[in-house]
Amino acid sequence: MTVLRPMDEAQLVEAVAGALARKAPLELVGAGTKRAIGRPAQTGDRLDLSGLAGISLYEPAELVLTAGAGTQLAEIEAALAAQGQCLGFAPPDYARLLGAEPGNQTLGGVVAANLAGSARLTAGAARDHVLGFRAVSGRGEAFKSGGRVVKNVTGYDLSKLLCGSWGTLAALSEITVKVLPRTEAETTLLLHGLDAEAAVAAMSRALGSPLGVVAAAWLPEALTSGDSVTALRLEGLEASVEFRAAALAALFAPVPQSRIAAAFWRGIGNAEPLATETRSLVWKISVPPAAGPAVLAAFPEGKGFLDWGGGLVWLALPPTPDASAGRLRAIVARSGGHATLIRAPAEIRAAVAVFEPPGGALAALTNRVKHGFDPETILNPGRLYAGM
Repeated sequence: MTVLRPMDEAQLVEAVAGALARKAPLELVGAGTKRAIGRPAQTGDRLDLSGLAGISLYEPAELVLTAGAGTQLAEIEAALAAQGQCLGFAPPDYARLLGAEPGNQTLGGVVAANLAGSARLTAGAARDHVLGFRAVSGRGEAFKSGGRVVKNVTGYDLSKLLCGSWGTLAALSEITVKVLPRTEAETTLLLHGLDAEAAVAAMSRALGSPLGVVAAAWLPEALTSGDSVTALRLEGLEASVEFRAAALAALFAPVPQSRIAAAFWRGIGNAEPLATETRSLVWKISVPPAAGPAVLAAFPEGKGFLDWGGGLVWLALPPTPDASAGRLRAIVARSGGHATLIRAPAEIRAAVAVFEPPGGALAALTNRVKHGFDPETILNPGRLYAGM
């Protein structure tokens, strides 16, 4: 296996163009923290993007930061924290879930996977915070999109397309993101003892209230040290948070309640409640919130919890040759949702559709987009879907 490690965009163009000339597919890797997600690599050569690292521009007053795609997220978060700022979409780190060491993921990996933390409903995902980027397509051509301001008109918003493409359309070299001030205060109200359906009703009520709840999640008894908990997060100015927390508590009285610190939410976003289920296969399922409890109830043999107000179901299931994919996707399809197999052995990921298979017109469009960016299927072939 040949490992190519470009140190700048010119070398990245040369590496991709050379692979194209040899018709040698490339596996794109930053820190490698997400290599276990998606179908196994179907390549002989590896394109190591970790050399494209470093913060090249940071203007705290303008709330904008530009960095190489291979820049470790920890470096970026440390620079932002020093200025009292943060990445608003709170990118999760699935390292513990995948049995790896946390803290190593890169900006490019987070954007390529379009990750989002527990505040997804109110803060958006990575694609909502990317202002612009530079990249090299599978044609071996460098291109850019967007800029350094929130409001700019530069043609098609290609960042929306590359976010979530998992490196199958282009190799990112540089990314510009908007950043946000850190909140002055935050608190989380826990409602104890609610079942999944009652929890979703409570989360919907809280998120629909004028109290500014930014995140809501539910953990069953099986994943806590006691009763089930429904978590409702508030943030903002300290006096405002205290006032709204009291109003929120009154809204759900006399349900047993308590409060916890912010560290809880990083664990929820990272799916750490399922990290100890080391033998289980883990699914990440998006459905309308009202359908979340039914998905969990359909798999009594598994363990799971709800995030995003009930719209995100994390589900750990006993290992089976087909990862229970047929049954699960049939259930999820009834509500118009979709499912991604996040953790499974390579042989299962090679045999089962890891990402929701597109159908009909969407499949045709997906193929046309892939061909437009990467006509010879050089970049991460088969990572998302077989044959692409």
